[in-house]
Amino acid sequence: MLSFQSVSKSFASGVDALSGVSFGVARGEFLSLVGPSGCGKSTALRLIAGLTTPSAGKLTWEGERPRTGFVFQDAALMPWASVASNVRLPLELKGLGPDADEKVAQALSLVGLSGFAGAYPRELSGGMRMRVSIARALAADAELLLMDEPFAALDELTRERLNDELRSLWASRGLTVVFVTHSIYESVYLSSRVVVMSARPGRVVADIPMETPSARTPDYRLTPSYGERCRAVREALLGRAGEHQGASP
Repeated sequence: MLSFQSVSKSFASGVDALSGVSFGVARGEFLSLVGPSGCGKSTALRLIAGLTTPSAGKLTWEGERPRTGFVFQDAALMPWASVASNVRLPLELKGLGPDADEKVAQALSLVGLSGFAGAYPRELSGGMRMRVSIARALAADAELLLMDEPFAALDELTRERLNDELRSLWASRGLTVVFVTHSIYESVYLSSRVVVMSARPGRVVADIPMETPSARTPDYRLTPSYGERCRAVREALLGRAGEHQGASP
């Protein structure tokens, strides 16, 4: 779908966020970016979204740029608007008319919030607010979902439940997902591939395929395969990537 080709990004403040980053994202895959704080993971997402441009190198798309949805760490909902109005926002910005209500209803159904269309963000739990944020991206028929640590502020059980729901959405909708996380365990559980980045300025230090079936269950976290892949990502973060380095698609 897209490729980073020796991409570097520096800001006017003098901060070098990325240096010579190269990796690809295949259509339909679930790719996680993992690395220490400040390593440029979020900057990479902003480059994909077109919210900023490289200082050097280039990002190229195969064919037309896909419809893209962005889910932030904060659900970023309008507190004065209902759940349905929050989900409808991108459709209104695109000028959609009669079809908007149906698309909103479908998106809320996909994330299990059909009964909460009239509720307000203050009435929802953190996990439910994040579901609304995901529904907002899906309502606009996103083909590419960019997610910047969306579950970081949630408790562990809620986070695991949303991990399962996200994987189900990814598989059923044929989405391409680029997911930023600090969690080794989350990245291995969710992904078809994990790209590990160094401390700032961010570079790719390992590109690790996850060779497990797309239909995972919570019990996968108890398997030797899961443990081995978590160990591979951890070693890459510690600078012992060597044997785990792979080629981007």
